[in-house]
Amino acid sequence: MEDITNRVVDYIRPGPYRLDWDSLMTTMDIVEKFEENCCVMRYTTAGQLWNIISPREFVDFSYTTQYEEGLLTCGISLNYGEVRPNFIRGFNHPCGWFCVPLKDRPDQSLLTGFIQTELRGMLPQSAVDTAMASTLANFYSDLRKALKK
Repeated sequence: MEDITNRVVDYIRPGPYRLDWDSLMTTMDIVEKFEENCCVMRYTTAGQLWNIISPREFVDFSYTTQYEEGLLTCGISLNYGEVRPNFIRGFNHPCGWFCVPLKDRPDQSLLTGFIQTELRGMLPQSAVDTAMASTLANFYSDLRKALKK
């Protein structure tokens, strides 16, 4: 990513920027805030593959902290509240993003994601694989565009 670590993480963690650029995310609410970098968030995602995969809702615990020379933002889904009508509750197993400045280019960052999403519902594995690959490609593309603004 052609930007500094703090700014990259500000765009991916729960907060005001995410809905502006993430084309998959349709809503995001901070349900509980424990401290500045720690919260429970509820968010929804758009249907995918011509709605073969219907819209999903997730409720995640999210925590962002400094780690070595970079920033780590991590999360895990919680069983929390009722599922909104017309959504299927997805589940994120422990996952996160680690962002570090490049040694010889501190104005650029390396963003590494570890995602373990269970979409749930009766879905063919091939549809899940296609959707996840497309989602990650769009995530990085959308993030790059947002950071250039």
